[in-house]
Amino acid sequence: MIENSEIDQLHRAYWCVVSGSEIWLQGGELPIGNAQEFYFPSEKAVCVGHYQGLPVMWLNEQDVEHRLPLTSLRECLVFAEPLFLLVSKAVQYGHMFQTLRFCPLCGGRNHLNHNQLAMQCSKCHTLHYPRIFPCIIVAVRKRGQILLAQHPRHRNGMYTVIAGFVEVGETLEQCVAREVKEETGIEVTNIRYFASQPWAFPSSMMMGFLADYQSGDVKPDYSELSDARWFSPCEMPSVAPEGTIARALIDKTVADIMQHST
Repeated sequence: MIENSEIDQLHRAYWCVVSGSEIWLQGGELPIGNAQEFYFPSEKAVCVGHYQGLPVMWLNEQDVEHRLPLTSLRECLVFAEPLFLLVSKAVQYGHMFQTLRFCPLCGGRNHLNHNQLAMQCSKCHTLHYPRIFPCIIVAVRKRGQILLAQHPRHRNGMYTVIAGFVEVGETLEQCVAREVKEETGIEVTNIRYFASQPWAFPSSMMMGFLADYQSGDVKPDYSELSDARWFSPCEMPSVAPEGTIARALIDKTVADIMQHST
């Protein structure tokens, strides 16, 4: 259970000072210390969980009097998964605080309800919890090959698997089939769940799937992709980094291909 109580000035903790999808790190690590030594306002910090016996505290960068060097949450992908998930939680709460300043029902000013970890309207008292956007991400296999795509935003020629947002009124499996068809022109079958990962960029829940090729030729949607094609394990390009569910899907598919080729 999450404890939402404030922390005193001398209590040692992990500190997640966030702004958008950026976070303060020291030497690539999440800082450990007390509020007094960091000159942090402990009354504005909120505990989002515990890791290795210490509380993990969320604090918005705007509440810190001195400027801190911030870096992308992606730098935290190397953290142990339990810690990365807590850091992601802090980032998503920070996003909630920034984007839900006013009540969407009556227009009243919202404030943070520390007990519920939600924004609450000062007029109608409605609670507004963090918004989570469901997304699918899927690795498609065609016998000894995996389907990989490149997006214009990807640097250094990185390829990854197909992903997209779930639409109103569709199942996750329907979303998988639709996104693959829309972005690459192929049909898939044998869609099966793999794993999930909170993706705080800024507030998505990635639900991973595996699927098999059914029919069609790869025809990339160039309004979404720079390229899409089949790769065999012996000719893999630069792919998504470790720690991402995209990489886990790629590694699983490549391992399955290698296992069935021996």
